Amino acid sequence: MGPNVSSEKKAMAAAARSRRAYVTFLAGDGDYWKGVVGLAKGLRRVGSAYPLVVAVLPDVPGDHRSKLAAQGCIVREISPVYPPESQTQFAMAYYVINYSKLRIWEFVEYDRMVYLDADIQVFDNIDHLFDLQKGNFYAVLDCFCEKTWSHTPQYKIGYCQQCPDKVTWPENAGEVAGDGEELGAAPALYFNAGMFVHEPSLKTAKDLLDALVVTPPTPFAEQDFLNVFFREIYKPIPNVYNLVLAMLWRHPENVKLDEVKVVHYCAAGSKPWRFTGKEENMDREDIKMLVKKWWEIYNDESLDYKEEDADEASRHMRTALAQAGAVKYFPAPSAA
Repeated sequence: MGPNVSSEKKAMAAAARSRRAYVTFLAGDGDYWKGVVGLAKGLRRVGSAYPLVVAVLPDVPGDHRSKLAAQGCIVREISPVYPPESQTQFAMAYYVINYSKLRIWEFVEYDRMVYLDADIQVFDNIDHLFDLQKGNFYAVLDCFCEKTWSHTPQYKIGYCQQCPDKVTWPENAGEVAGDGEELGAAPALYFNAGMFVHEPSLKTAKDLLDALVVTPPTPFAEQDFLNVFFREIYKPIPNVYNLVLAMLWRHPENVKLDEVKVVHYCAAGSKPWRFTGKEENMDREDIKMLVKKWWEIYNDESLDYKEEDADEASRHMRTALAQAGAVKYFPAPSAA
């Protein structure tokens, strides 16, 4: 009786684990696959119980996909998603393809997923994020101090949610910025979309794509879009779960580097696999240290995936996906 109960509990635990996964996104034939490999090895290093799913666009070459599969990643091809045509100038030209990240809401074989950009590394176990209360969208607050925010009222008056007491938002919504623009109500909390906790749902996926069709693109592309879409259910989590490197020089008072669990190498020149140290701020010792830590994980052969180390649920999932081939997805409206 005892052994059967134990076996049943183990089976239930394995089934529950199979409904959770980390997920990242990869497009094109460039070198971002190295970031995904580093992320997969980083998750293994911290003892994560959950697999890494990689949503890839059709233009990701077969040899890159093979490298990811060899590191234990579950590779899922998705169809691209494009925003409505407009004259919007994106903060970065490549942001336009990031709308394809919306496809991960279609991965309904999972109850809960933690999304991580490919230029992120995990230095401490964050599996507990899967246990956060459902019904909310969790992510880390971003910063408004970057020059690419210069088109916004908050940048013009020096307001930033990272230090809201330094320059407070005027109580009188009719006050104006230096250029005479009316400020209006205080901006809603705004998150960085390089890391978030979400719940896949075909209904949410359809709602996202339907909303995209009628939403004019803005400079921060899908990040702006997700902020608007999930505004009512967004819940901030500490910045230790997504340390955007620029916080080290913009808001050092908010950073305790020895407590950081997730580092986001998104500052210009900070990608470890392209690092030269010559770009602005890249000669900082803390940046060099974090790049070195990334390489130590990437080069550690003991962290390479070994099929025999995977649990039974993971093996079954990988086999099933390999047999099924490309992911099935419903046709999106004209945005896709």
